[in-house]
Amino acid sequence: MHLTHPTNRPAPQRLHRVVVTGAAGFIGSHLSRALLEAGTTVIGIDRRDPQRDPVAAANLTELTAFPNFVPLTADLMTCPLEPVLLDADAVFHLAALPGVRPSWGPRFDAYVAANIQSVQRIMVVASRLGIRRVVLASSSSVYGATDGSPSRETDHPGPLSPYAVTKLAAEQLCLAHTARTDAATSVIALRYFTVYGPRQRPDMLIHRVLSAALRQAPLHLYGNGLQQRDFTYVDDVVRATIAASLTPAANTVINVGAGCSTPNSDVLDIAHRLTGHPVPVVPAGARAGDVPATLADITQARDLLGWKPEVSLIDGIEQQLRHLKESA
Repeated sequence: MHLTHPTNRPAPQRLHRVVVTGAAGFIGSHLSRALLEAGTTVIGIDRRDPQRDPVAAANLTELTAFPNFVPLTADLMTCPLEPVLLDADAVFHLAALPGVRPSWGPRFDAYVAANIQSVQRIMVVASRLGIRRVVLASSSSVYGATDGSPSRETDHPGPLSPYAVTKLAAEQLCLAHTARTDAATSVIALRYFTVYGPRQRPDMLIHRVLSAALRQAPLHLYGNGLQQRDFTYVDDVVRATIAASLTPAANTVINVGAGCSTPNSDVLDIAHRLTGHPVPVVPAGARAGDVPATLADITQARDLLGWKPEVSLIDGIEQQLRHLKESA
C-alpha cells in the first residue's frame, strides 16, 4: 500500500542544492536546466563521459555555462556517494538503463545494477544523511497490458519486460526504505508516460518518425501501427518532477502523463503535416514487451502536485522538429 502523508519536516519553498543523477540524459538535462535557471545549485552526476560520448556532450553543453552547475562523471555503483549527496535538499534519481527490447538480452545484469542496485545505494546514503526527499523516475511500463482505460496508481501492476520489472522493483525498494520506523528520507516515484521533446533518445518513436520524414528514409514500424501511447512533453515532465520534490505528500507513486492516448498512425500524420514529407513505412513485427496502449489517470498529479500538462502533442512535436533541424 502506498502511503500519502506529510513528512516530518515542512516542504521547502525552494531548492538550494540538489543532486540529479543521469544529468547527461534526455530528461535529466532538461530537468537540470530548469533547476539551474531557478538559481538552484545542481550536482549533475552521470557515468557517460562527455569527452567520449557525443550525445552526453551535446546534452550537457548548455548546462556547463551555468556557474551553479557541478558536473561529475562517475558510476553510481562504484563512486563514494556521501560527498555527492551531502547537504542536498533533494535527490532526483533519473539515471537508469532504458529500453524494453534490449532488456531481454544478455545485459540483464546491467539492468539490475543500473535500475535496482543503484537505488539501494542512493536510499542508504540519503537516509544516513537525512536528505528530505528522493524523487525516483519510474515508468508507465510497470502497468503492462491494459484494456485501454486510464491506468491508476492503485491498479495492480503487470510488467511485461525485464526493464519494466526493474522499474517496479525500484519503486518498491524505495517505499520499503520509507516504511522503516527510523526513516529520515521520503520518496515520490513518478511513473512517466512516453516522454518526448528536443534531445529525445534516437530509438524512441517520435524521434524516429521525424528523422525518417526529414531524410525520407524507411521507418520500421513495429506492430500494426495501431498502438496508442500517452505522449508527454518533456517540459511538462520537468515541472511535475520539480513539484514532486516540494510537495508535502510523500511515499507514493504518481502518474505523469498527458492524460490522452494517441495512435502511432496519428504521429506519422503530424510528422507529414509539419515536414511536408510522408513517412516511408516498413512494417515490422511486434516486439516482446511492447503493450498495445498506455493512458495515464493524472488525478493524483493534479491533487498532490498541483500539476497538469500544458503542451499539446502537435506543439511538442513541432518543438522537437525544430531542434532536429537546428542540430542537423
